[in-house]
Amino acid sequence: MKLQAIGVAIISFFLAACAGGNREKTDTQKDSQPMFTGAKGEVRIMTLDPGHFHAALVQKNMYEQVDPTVYVYAPEGRDVQGHLALIERYNTRSENPTTWLEKVYTGPDFLEKMLSEKPGNVMVTAGNNAKKTEYILKSIEAGINVLADKPMVISPEEFPRLEEAFKLAQEKGVLLYDIMTERYEITTMLQRELSLLPEVFGELQVGTEENPAITKESVHHFFKYVSGNPLVRPAWFFDTQQQGEGVVDVTTHLVDMIQWEAFPEVTLNKSDVQVLSAKRWTTDMTPEMFEKVTGLATYPDYLQKDLDNDVLKVYSNGEINYTLKGIHAKVSVIWNFQAPEGTGDTHYSIMRGTKCDLIIQQGEEEGYKPQLYIETSEEDLKAFAGFLYNAVEGLAEKFPGITLEKVSDSKWKLNIPDEYKVGHEAHFGQVTEKYLQYLVDGKLPEWEVPNMIVKYYTTTEGLKKAME
Repeated sequence: MKLQAIGVAIISFFLAACAGGNREKTDTQKDSQPMFTGAKGEVRIMTLDPGHFHAALVQKNMYEQVDPTVYVYAPEGRDVQGHLALIERYNTRSENPTTWLEKVYTGPDFLEKMLSEKPGNVMVTAGNNAKKTEYILKSIEAGINVLADKPMVISPEEFPRLEEAFKLAQEKGVLLYDIMTERYEITTMLQRELSLLPEVFGELQVGTEENPAITKESVHHFFKYVSGNPLVRPAWFFDTQQQGEGVVDVTTHLVDMIQWEAFPEVTLNKSDVQVLSAKRWTTDMTPEMFEKVTGLATYPDYLQKDLDNDVLKVYSNGEINYTLKGIHAKVSVIWNFQAPEGTGDTHYSIMRGTKCDLIIQQGEEEGYKPQLYIETSEEDLKAFAGFLYNAVEGLAEKFPGITLEKVSDSKWKLNIPDEYKVGHEAHFGQVTEKYLQYLVDGKLPEWEVPNMIVKYYTTTEGLKKAME
């Protein structure tokens, strides 16, 4: 660590500045917690058991604050080899190649090895979700900052351990944060911005279970392309005891966006959530489909429980209807095997206001690209249009180039320049940059930790309800 090379007086200065500014720390924390100042290479990443391509996407670009040497601890096998292959692809690409140096340890004691050697100060994990909560808790216990892919927990039984990890992180002065990429998707950002303008949106409706005030729906695909190449998924991805069911996996993003948009920067509590109903259903995969996406000709033993005449039944789909501070919300996720040619994962969202609805659609009409619409039922359309055009003109100061296009007398769409449509993979870098700044600040925003707890409470309680 670079601070080891700095004089005692400078260390004392920085410690005093941190204690007096960004956070209060106990004497034990002052001795054990490394300081982050934004200096070059001061963040040293340890990647733990990377079984999902999201771990590599954190390293798709370089960061001045992050040391190029990354320490990988994992069991031997296809997961870690696939991760290293992706990093090598980034290092050798013709345009803007990265310069990561991966130092790899593989062995059955990989977790214990990382905790004992501790060559880094930030642990990144994306992989087998059944193990993730344990990885997070043990890393926090060791005084290591954690940047974790979603979901951080997949079962109601494990949820208290995640709560414990957050409590311990506060005590030790380390930051535990999950990778919420969808906050950086431009149509979602603008949907949120417009919902904060009462002259356009009014107030968020209360809604009903049948007609929620806010709905988020996501369609994903098992077979897809990542960084221009077919994605090979590990077999355990299709075991919901390891990956998690749909209502605790992708819905993490959807619940997060509902909290982030409907109650921006409001500190939430578990008591604000009431799960009304939930359901789950399977995506069926043939042996041919399974081989195409995993490269395996046979099902492993742990998937035998999910077979019906050689067809694999994966409980990857789900829906949760709930209220958050009395507002009715619905999240749902669907996994298909493969998207039609020219399409991909899609997202639908609607926020129902007292003056208009803000709708994100991504269907054929939109060329399978997210498009934000504004639709009103106001009687005085001329007055509403005036408020709307003024609002978009104001937003254009923050997002230059956005324009409004009339679709019908009561409906408009927001035209967004391509420069803002950076894509899902780029969002991982944006989240990482934000996390690096939080390390320098020495804290997360006050509402982030309580709201992460509420988010995972919602998904795990949703699973309980769906299993009833």
